[in-house]
Amino acid sequence: MTDSTLVTNPTGGAEDRRRVMQPALHDVLMEGIVAADNLRRAWRQVRSNRGAPGIDGMRIEDFPAYARGHWPAIRQALLDGTYCPQPVRRVSIPKPDGGERLLGIPTVVDRLIQQAIAQVMGPIFDAGFSESSFGFRPRRGAHGALRQVQASIKAGYRIAVDLDLAKFFDNVQHDILMARVARKVGDTRLLALLGRYLRAGVVVGETFEPSEIGTPQGGPLSPLLANILLDDLDRELERRGHRFARYADDVLVLVKTPRAGERVKASLTGYLAKRLKLQVNEQKSRVAPIDQCVFLGFTFRKGKLRWSARAFEDFKHNVRRFTGRSWGVSMRYRFNKLAQYLRGWMGYFGISEYYRPVPEIDEWLRRRVRLCYWKQWRLVRTKVRHLLALGIGKRHAILTAISSKSYWRLSKTLATQAGMTNQWLKEQGLFSVRDLWMKAHGYA
Repeated sequence: MTDSTLVTNPTGGAEDRRRVMQPALHDVLMEGIVAADNLRRAWRQVRSNRGAPGIDGMRIEDFPAYARGHWPAIRQALLDGTYCPQPVRRVSIPKPDGGERLLGIPTVVDRLIQQAIAQVMGPIFDAGFSESSFGFRPRRGAHGALRQVQASIKAGYRIAVDLDLAKFFDNVQHDILMARVARKVGDTRLLALLGRYLRAGVVVGETFEPSEIGTPQGGPLSPLLANILLDDLDRELERRGHRFARYADDVLVLVKTPRAGERVKASLTGYLAKRLKLQVNEQKSRVAPIDQCVFLGFTFRKGKLRWSARAFEDFKHNVRRFTGRSWGVSMRYRFNKLAQYLRGWMGYFGISEYYRPVPEIDEWLRRRVRLCYWKQWRLVRTKVRHLLALGIGKRHAILTAISSKSYWRLSKTLATQAGMTNQWLKEQGLFSVRDLWMKAHGYA
């Protein structure tokens, strides 16, 4: 069996057709996909990711009971090559720049199948991916991409070609993507199933819309398919000898001069349009000194990593939400949610090499929490009682409690700060951003 019987690629050219005509490396994969061990791993991953229901309304917790009665038939349909996926449910989430990101939420059954496929297909393709591709790959991530950019800056490549692919996931051409999948997959059942997933369509509200192009973000297969398609771009960049880092559809190419950058940008724009039928967003793509660019939420100042201004604004917005004085939850619950957020945010942005704002963040965070306590205590007698218990003198406690000043101003008075000390807040469960930053840099 050869790939030429499975797919055609009218846009690929002679070289691509020669690659497609090569014998497939993996002709039998579906049995591995539906193997019990693989499915158990896939189910653990889907369950841990949680996620909203698809168009059938089935929740994660409903699936085990459903599977007991229906999975044998689904498994047999997969082996026979007759399984038909359901459409995805379309939702939109706001983007930091004011736009919207469209997500497609598959049913729980289809999420499980996609995850099982990704676990089998992933290792087949990942072994051949570029060393400069960092998105959604085992033992790789955004931090690796950022370190690679830093290494290029240190080597004197300080001009960035910042490429933004216009609505990448919405514009993927199915035939071009499938041609690249068929380079290594020869199982006709799997190729047909992948084609059905691509063409399954979306449901927006109550309306079904066909999907003639694009691969919806939101399913376990989407990141792998994106890497398979964009591997051609990686190889072209390597063939030209460029220094670059790619994370999914975020691409940053490093050169030494603005003139070289403009030349590379124009050339890659043409390559992407001709070879992969992908458009570069000219409004968001540019050639600029690296210290004027934002990549994966970071800037590079004198080669040092800093979180971007937008990332920091998003951080403050979320902290304000968790420390909102009108949020009617217990302080224990508030601390738990805030701790989860701080650990996650610093787990990613804690590699920033700019320490100066860190103590200021802690000071602001403690003031926000003192404000929450002051609001929660509400009544004058309650405030006085708590301040006295925290060691504040009676006269000072009463004067502070009856003050008509705003909550924000009172959160920084001598009484509130001397009572709710830094140590006391830590004992209540407040995390220190400084401690998290120090730990991220190996100082604790």
